[in-house]
Amino acid sequence: MMPGAMALKRGLDLVVGAAGLAVALPIIALGWVLVVTEDGLPGFFIQRRVGRGDRDFGIPKLRTLRRHSGSVGEVGQVGPEHELVTRVGRWLRRLKIDELPQFLTVVLGDMSLVGPRPTVPEQVAEYDDFARRRLLMRPRLTGWAQVHGNASLPWADRIRLDVWYVDHWSLGLDLVVLARTIDTVLLGERPNAEVLTKATTHEIRTRRRG
Repeated sequence: MMPGAMALKRGLDLVVGAAGLAVALPIIALGWVLVVTEDGLPGFFIQRRVGRGDRDFGIPKLRTLRRHSGSVGEVGQVGPEHELVTRVGRWLRRLKIDELPQFLTVVLGDMSLVGPRPTVPEQVAEYDDFARRRLLMRPRLTGWAQVHGNASLPWADRIRLDVWYVDHWSLGLDLVVLARTIDTVLLGERPNAEVLTKATTHEIRTRRRG
């Protein structure tokens, strides 16, 4: 990855991240009020995630699940019909409003606008060498896996898509992801069999070289 291109990526993160945070603040405030009205405080929560170079950091989100004491493993993969998702939370997740506070982490440099999914420490502990390639870049607000299925895909497929993105990264690819994010927000998450096949083929070749 060329240092100059990565510097431009970080510059784009700062400019768009700051502008996005400013625009999103009223929406975040409204979302907070709706969350607290339905299910009480807190309106926000912090998730511990692992980013580039195994760096641990926290990402803020609007709370979309009912208050509970279960661990990440106990709760499992959270889809729109998960029993813990609140009525307000279902809409916040559908429109990606719950993730708007993450613009702050983009500005601070913990995340990027586009990248691999930020992963919980328990998952990183089980990574093999192929999956650990996701940690070569800052995690994302949106990403290649998110615009090609996201929560409708199993973890293994999302990892394949994220690694494909890392190994084929360019500024042009980031712009494609940002454009497709709008489509995903409007029309929902839809798996793309052709894109997933390419990512699977890339995984097979990478592991053989390995």
